[in-house]
Amino acid sequence: MTYTAPLADMRFALREVAGLQQVASLPGYEHATDDTVDAVLEEAAKLAGNGLAPLNRDGDKVGARLENGVVRTAPGFAGIYKEFVDGGWNSLPFDPEFGGQGMPWLLAATVQEMWQAANMGFGLVLLLNQGAIDAIHHHGSTEQKARYLPKMIAGEWTGTMNLTEPQAGSDLAQLKCKAVKEGDHYRITGQKIFITYGEHDMAENIVHLVLARTPEAPAGVRGISLFIVPKFLPEADGRPGKRNDLRCVSLEHKLGIHASPTCVMSFGDDGGAIGTLVGEEGRGLSYMFTMMNNARLSVGIQGLAIAERAYQQASAFAKTRVQSKDDGSARPEPVSIIHHADIRRMLMTMRAQIEAMRALGYYTAAGIDGALKHPDREQARRTQDRVDLLIPIVKAWFTDLGNEIASIGVQVHGGMGFIEETGAAQHLRDARILPIYEGTNGIQARDLVGRKIAKDGGEAMLELVAEMRALAEEMAAPPGDDLAAIRSALSASADALEDATKWVAQSVKGELVAALAGSVPFLRLAGTALGGWLLARSALAAQARLAARDGDPAFLEAKLVTARFYAEVVLPPALAQLGPLKAAGRTVFALTEAQL
Repeated sequence: MTYTAPLADMRFALREVAGLQQVASLPGYEHATDDTVDAVLEEAAKLAGNGLAPLNRDGDKVGARLENGVVRTAPGFAGIYKEFVDGGWNSLPFDPEFGGQGMPWLLAATVQEMWQAANMGFGLVLLLNQGAIDAIHHHGSTEQKARYLPKMIAGEWTGTMNLTEPQAGSDLAQLKCKAVKEGDHYRITGQKIFITYGEHDMAENIVHLVLARTPEAPAGVRGISLFIVPKFLPEADGRPGKRNDLRCVSLEHKLGIHASPTCVMSFGDDGGAIGTLVGEEGRGLSYMFTMMNNARLSVGIQGLAIAERAYQQASAFAKTRVQSKDDGSARPEPVSIIHHADIRRMLMTMRAQIEAMRALGYYTAAGIDGALKHPDREQARRTQDRVDLLIPIVKAWFTDLGNEIASIGVQVHGGMGFIEETGAAQHLRDARILPIYEGTNGIQARDLVGRKIAKDGGEAMLELVAEMRALAEEMAAPPGDDLAAIRSALSASADALEDATKWVAQSVKGELVAALAGSVPFLRLAGTALGGWLLARSALAAQARLAARDGDPAFLEAKLVTARFYAEVVLPPALAQLGPLKAAGRTVFALTEAQL
């Protein structure tokens, strides 16, 4: 089963929900015209469907392998990466000063959905490079930017992030990797694990961003600094020169994403790898968070992408798999399983949640553009505050749903879903890492409650609640109408999210542990409610276009029906999270360690 980018759905979400026209009106984005955006999407869809997707299965079966210190990527990966670079795809959202095309992050996120859906094992090299570019662009010196950004933006060199060590997973305060100053550079020694594309054969150089401690650094996160440690030290003319003292010592054997080499990296086995300091000593973690926030949005898009891939395969299978008679017909002949009620329920659940994710993901990406480019800096700051609030929701809610939807995809296939040859199982295996990396989803929930809600007493979330209520006021419709049902659910969502936010804001001040015990249900409620808000917006737009006879009626009617299904079937169980989030603190720690 291959992949076809859902261009009509993407365009609708871009224009009717995320506000592409408003983004294109921002200073510096004038070239993001409708014609240009459509051309980019069309060409990206071809590369994703015809180039990346056919390599996904072999990438999973063959995987990456380590041979004499060199990582060989799966068959076809090096060739398609060259095609990707030659086509200029890597440079899409980056600064023109360093060779980028300066297109909106909204467009980059849309195209990224295609890459990740077509071939997530391949797409990870793009995700890590994007984050490394962002970190150097924000915090690197003038010399570092000139040396590294043009090559990385072009895709000739790729980037990584080196955080995790065997004893330090999420708790970066335990990092032991060392950096000793030597003239104008540092000697880096230590080991890092779980380094995605830490070594590969697709680019001529790999630029590692490494967290390490200087000898006099204090304990804890304030003692961590960030260093650029390239695989090959660049010559004066920019070409890769001498091999640096670093190597991949092994590849992790993983549940999924087999095509993506996850490396154990050793730095300084022969005296110390040469690295240059980014910014100031002791501020490495704050610099790396620039990269991690970028990556967290991208990982959320991965959750959306794998869900879309699983849905497409499940829908196609349901239309061709013949089993049992139609319960709604007297005819005894067996029919394709898409005629059966439970299959329809599963497919509608997949479809509705994917559309909600796409709406919220694109909306958040548009917020990044607004924060970067809006001429009113106070408005830009408020937009950035909203993006900061949404990032943990996008990362955690999307990736949880990516797992759930991939699992539903296996269920639609029945026994054939459990057999590797259909490919449904690969989507589930690949999806499983998403709630874990770039900060586990529990950490995202902790960030949402302990930082974002605590920071302003829930004010930013309550502003969203006010916008939900304002939209409900616009949705006047007769009883029984689709919009009436959607409006009712939207109002209930606003009430539940307001109640939850106020409870969390109050609890986090006095009973932090109780608030954290309910943080995952809170994030789930928030994500589902906000997704429903944006589906309501899309339903209102679809209704208006139907009335104006503007567009394909069948497509627009499907938007209304899907939004109503979400409102009546998906939202109610999520809003019931209000009880668990308030109650969890009473019993989460009630048992002793020995009783667990």
